[in-house]
Formats: sequence, structure tokens, C-alpha cells
Amino acid sequence: MTTSTRSSVEQKQNPGQLNSVQLNIVTLVNMERATATGSLSDAMYMMDNSIGGEGQGTRQLETVCKQGQVLNWIIRPIDMEKRLDGTWPPMPKIASIVLLDTEKGDEEDVSERKIFTELKIYGMPDRMRSPYTPVYYYWAGTVLSTAKPGVYKYRLIVELEQDGKKEKLYLNTIDHPSIRVIAV
Repeated sequence: MTTSTRSSVEQKQNPGQLNSVQLNIVTLVNMERATATGSLSDAMYMMDNSIGGEGQGTRQLETVCKQGQVLNWIIRPIDMEKRLDGTWPPMPKIASIVLLDTEKGDEEDVSERKIFTELKIYGMPDRMRSPYTPVYYYWAGTVLSTAKPGVYKYRLIVELEQDGKKEKLYLNTIDHPSIRVIAV
């Protein structure tokens, strides 16, 4: 193998993974802590399968994606095992994903711009749970091919079931995860 061939092979080892059609952004929620405190702080952990992102295992995850790529936000509780009494633990669900307008300097303002098309919520009903089939909810979207390269912060609005209650608890992420869009 010549030096120039070896060099080009070394350069192509990781970038090929960025050509993945879909990226998964997985959020684990400590349901007991979140419902007890009424907050996702110290109760939510995010990770993804992107290359070059930062903040794996934190609430400030930065996912690196490219224009036109499908993103799957998957959410599930940390505790997924059937209980001794035969019931299942409560489930989290992504109610919405809100893009924030960081260009104005206020990270709490909702952006009017759109960077991905929303394919919306998907998931299996809890009644179908089995020890052999994972159950979780997810929200999918495709990054627009016209999305300007840059970092976009967003807020997850999470719906939590509560043990013994019919009411759902809705919580927002305080520490904002982000998407870093790169040009194709």
C-alpha cells in the first residue's frame, strides 16, 4: 500500500459513518426522581450514535447530523422491568420538540424557523409489553436539506405517567440539548 493510498484510507474510516440514513437520540428518564421532584434535572440522560457530538450521558447532548438526515428521538424509563405485582412501571413520552431561537440571545424564545420536518410521535401501547419486545416512544423528523449549517438548541417537552394517578405530568428540559447541522 502506498503512502497516499494509506492516507486516504485513514481519512475515510470515521467519516463514512456520518452517511448513516438515520441517527438515534436516546433519552433515559428516572421516572421516580422526575415525578417526585417535578423536574428533569438529575433525572434525564441523553446519548446518540452520531460522530463528533459532545455531552454523551448528559442533558446537554449535542448531536452532529447532516442536511437531509432522519433523526429518531427515543425515550424510555431507566426501569423497564415488570414489577413483582405484575404491573409495569410508568412510561415517559415526548409530547413535543421545540426549537429555540438562540440568535436573539434568549434561549427560552421559541424559534419561528423550521430546520426539520416532523414525522411526529410513534410508539407501542403499554398493553403490548412483553419480556421479549422493547417498549418505548419516539419522535422522528428529517433535517431539511435547506437547513443552514450551525448549532440549534431545542427543548424536549416530556409527558410522564405517574404511579396511581390518571393525570400526566408535563416537564420541559432546562438544560438544552442541541443539533449541530453540517453541510452535505
